[in-house]
Amino acid sequence: MAAFAVVDVEIHDIEAYLVYQKAASVLLESAGARYLARGGEYKVFAGDYQPRRLIIVEFPSLAAMEDFYESEGYRSLEAQRLACSRACIIGVAGL
Repeated sequence: MAAFAVVDVEIHDIEAYLVYQKAASVLLESAGARYLARGGEYKVFAGDYQPRRLIIVEFPSLAAMEDFYESEGYRSLEAQRLACSRACIIGVAGL
């Protein structure tokens, strides 16, 4: 069953973030994941939540998502992400 990473990211250094994003994209593809939304236009229909930049990534499963985030490859990029951005990352299993 597919699973989705819902990411709300606030970027502090766009140039460094783009380097991180390029490297992360390669890892995501090798994990069988794909971007469904990446920083596009959005509209809040209810509530007062105001995301900064929304990203939605589809993974083959919640276990595959967990494997990705715990992988040596991603862990090696995490310090770079933390240096140039702040994010809330939520994984949810699909139907």
